[in-house]
Amino acid sequence: MTALDAEAFGGADGGPSRPGAAPSGRSRRPRSLTHRPATGALLVAPAIILVSFFALIPLGLAVYISFTNWPLIGEYRFIGLDNYAQAIQDPGMWKALRYTLIYTAIVTVPILVLGYGLAVLVRANRPGSATLRTIFFIPYVVGLTTLSYMLVLEAQPDSGALNRILKAVGLTDGSTAWLLDGVLGTILLSALVIWAVPGLTMILLLSAMQGVPAEVYEAADIDGASWIRRELSITVPIIRPAIGMSLIISVIGSFLAFNQFFILTKGGPGTDTMTIVGYIYNRAFVELQLGSATAISLILVLFTALITLAQFVLLRGSDQ
Repeated sequence: MTALDAEAFGGADGGPSRPGAAPSGRSRRPRSLTHRPATGALLVAPAIILVSFFALIPLGLAVYISFTNWPLIGEYRFIGLDNYAQAIQDPGMWKALRYTLIYTAIVTVPILVLGYGLAVLVRANRPGSATLRTIFFIPYVVGLTTLSYMLVLEAQPDSGALNRILKAVGLTDGSTAWLLDGVLGTILLSALVIWAVPGLTMILLLSAMQGVPAEVYEAADIDGASWIRRELSITVPIIRPAIGMSLIISVIGSFLAFNQFFILTKGGPGTDTMTIVGYIYNRAFVELQLGSATAISLILVLFTALITLAQFVLLRGSDQ
């Protein structure tokens, strides 16, 4: 075999010769078939800049402020972990956190149950289903802030529509001061949220329900399964991830509740309806102790993250 033949069929060592193969003794890095690494970095750069500017940098600044006695107005100095130690020993913070947990426990299950029921009601392509979806979702679109301002007027003693309706059906004397009592205020706030928020849960669960194969329901009908049996044995297991996401969103939203409490009760009477976010607000912008408020905020972030992680673990465990 000539040297030319040897080069064509394999080279000096007899190995196969491939077009474009790297020279012997030299390694070449694999190259992307579509884009160069610089192109990918350029494409993700805007997202990295936005996340850094609006999330990472403010978070870093918040951590720094939590280590100071930042008074919002005036000089500040570095005090280390004093704000955290003070927060842990602060009975007002624990009272606000306990009330937030109670409020979360009150509203979470009803929101999920009502959202599921509304999703079941509108998931069939019956006449009027699209209209019902819009009607059920409107309160969430309007927003708790607007609804809270409306409820302030309707909950006034003697003049509000709420008291007039309850007096007409014989439940009250028409002069109940809903916003001046901690228990009544909590009931009114919880009822507002339970009425306004399930529309979002409905949309989340409805999108998951529409992905359940119709053949599964048909097989259940052939086997003679009842409606409740189909929901518990077919629908709920299949849409469990959507249910879990709805619960996580509801719990986080309840932990961060502020607008409706600030508008309706301002945490009163006294501190009977003070949520943890409302307590942070007062600490920062009423008492002007921004360092202490930031430390409590970071504690709340950590606490919320732990609650969310626990939910993820429980949901993942139930899937296994």
